[in-house]
Amino acid sequence: MIRVLYQGIIVSSAIWKESGLRMKKKIPAMKSFLSMALLTIGVSVSAPLMAAAPVMPVPAAADIESQCKTQLDDLKKGVDDLSALPVETLEGADAFLRGWNRLQMGIEDLDGPMSLLGRVSPDAEVRKQADACAIKTQQFITDVYQNEKLYSHMRIVRINDDEERKLRQDVVSAYEDAGISLPPEKRRRVGAIVQRLTEISQQFSKNLRENPNRVSMTTAELDGMPKEYIDRLQKDKVPGSYSLGFSYPEYLPFMQYANNDKAREKYRFAFINRGGKANLDLLQEAVTLRHEMAVLEGYRSYADFALRRRMAKKPTVVDRFLDDVQKIVTETEKVELNDLKAFKAKVRGIAPALSQIHHWDTNYWLTRYKEQRFGVNQNELRHYFPTQASIEWAMGIAGTLYNIEFKKQSVPTWHDDVKYYEVIDKKDGKTIGGIYLDLFPREGKYGHAAVFPVQGASTLEDRLPISVLVTNFNRDGLDGNELETMLHEFGHVLHGVLSKTRFVEQSGTSVERDFVEAPSQMFEEWTHNLEALSTLPKYAHGSCPQVTKDLLKRINDSRKFGQGIFYSRQTLYAKYDMALYGDHVKDVMAVWEDLESKTPMGYDQGTQFPGQFGHIVSGYAAGYYGYMWSKVLALDMLSRFNGRLMNPVVGQFYRKTVLERGSELPADRMVRYFLGRSPDSAAFYEDISGLERRK
Repeated sequence: MIRVLYQGIIVSSAIWKESGLRMKKKIPAMKSFLSMALLTIGVSVSAPLMAAAPVMPVPAAADIESQCKTQLDDLKKGVDDLSALPVETLEGADAFLRGWNRLQMGIEDLDGPMSLLGRVSPDAEVRKQADACAIKTQQFITDVYQNEKLYSHMRIVRINDDEERKLRQDVVSAYEDAGISLPPEKRRRVGAIVQRLTEISQQFSKNLRENPNRVSMTTAELDGMPKEYIDRLQKDKVPGSYSLGFSYPEYLPFMQYANNDKAREKYRFAFINRGGKANLDLLQEAVTLRHEMAVLEGYRSYADFALRRRMAKKPTVVDRFLDDVQKIVTETEKVELNDLKAFKAKVRGIAPALSQIHHWDTNYWLTRYKEQRFGVNQNELRHYFPTQASIEWAMGIAGTLYNIEFKKQSVPTWHDDVKYYEVIDKKDGKTIGGIYLDLFPREGKYGHAAVFPVQGASTLEDRLPISVLVTNFNRDGLDGNELETMLHEFGHVLHGVLSKTRFVEQSGTSVERDFVEAPSQMFEEWTHNLEALSTLPKYAHGSCPQVTKDLLKRINDSRKFGQGIFYSRQTLYAKYDMALYGDHVKDVMAVWEDLESKTPMGYDQGTQFPGQFGHIVSGYAAGYYGYMWSKVLALDMLSRFNGRLMNPVVGQFYRKTVLERGSELPADRMVRYFLGRSPDSAAFYEDISGLERRK
């Protein structure tokens, strides 16, 4: 996850260690005026901002509207006072930058909890009120980034060091992206577009999250499903039938283990189409609006507009990268599909020529093939990876690598399942942040796995970060894929909670969109490492078996088979994203049908995948390629450990050079500093194909 200050615009920034802060000088002449300016956003100049353990408010539905209004009124007063500061003077510059930082903290204090609660609260009225507040907050943010006085102040404010220089550069860029230099009429139109994009993103997500439809399955259609899976299902009105929803703990195992081909086809069709025509219309509107915004700003396409702030810089660079990946994975995918067809023919006793692999077949036949060839049953792996023990294991790995510990605390939460941990630096015993874990599915909850950076760090104001991990895991245990997902998301948690940046805007995951996944993708690799996995049973107090060297080899070999199918699909998603945000507005379904029909398995008539592809409606518009782009960097950074993934010396160097630094420097400079050289893509191409890339 990444912090987005202005919808559709990524404020690229990075992290560097704190140097001597001139902000901490006493400025008697300015103290009274500065106090007035900063107190309007509810922050005292002299008092520390945070208690030892940072926690987030969990308001009742009845209180949200009034609290939202009060906080927005305070923020608006803060803007007025910041506008009046004399930034031409040294004292005024100090006051302005500190006041700007506190303004952003005030925005975050409102938007962070509301954006989260709108997706995870079990109370429908809380979700409704939180969403309404989030829209009002976005309108305020839009107004801030179209405020000419603040823009002028930021352009001319005196800066003292690299951290302030980078902040000014990023904020000025955000103002320019928001249309500050456009004529008033065009600027107002950009503001209206941004506001509408916020509403579209919220509604798109809500349509998926709160879809009331369910899929009825008979006992015969559940053939192959484990008893414990069936026992957890909701009984249908029809005797002998069950009602299945769209949470991943229900959907994914079914697609892996259900023997009935027609049942898998039925479930997949309902799952992919759960966004309906409403979401297709919302996506189409978002694509149209983003193109209009880019043209208003003077760019040919939204991709041109967005990518200039990212590592890739230009659409042509992304297109070449995706073409390179496709050349490798297409052949690998064909080999894998042929292996699956032959295996299916053998199991079903049919002629190889009659054997076909459809979209609803891939997970099922991959699972069965891997069981037979590698002796790996993903469902049985749940006994090796109990859910709670796996979470504690992830904390243990982080503790060893980064010299931190997690202490469970009792604080108010939005649901009884949610747990809170204080994060402590073992070097000095000081609290450095807090994390919430919301791990299990429930009605109305966000359906994917994600991390919400509710609160960023600011050493200038003694502000500690808060990250919230949201998943939908099986309560009893994780399979190998889910264990990897858990570590991936925990990598985002660590990127946020270990942040030690001066300014809150540069905290944690505020890095370029095509780098933000790299730390989390790198952390996935600990699931493939015997030294790390060997410590997991101690967190289960001996109640789970030990992963042996032989089993891990088979798990890793099993994981590698199917990489062609997986990365081919990822390339399709990324190419679709780039096609939508190209030079001309296109029909979202027509583009998808055209691209998917050219893949080996083709397009399934009637399916509407774009209607549930939330990434490209929200922050990953013209950015989905970033998952593979950042994987290049993740696997290359992993080489710094030289095979010893539990090495705390390298771990703490990585913490200091990357995780703590957020976006006070561009990502490519941080990567080069950590590696001691320029990045290399060899490890990525080997991972996706099993072979080194041919030059």
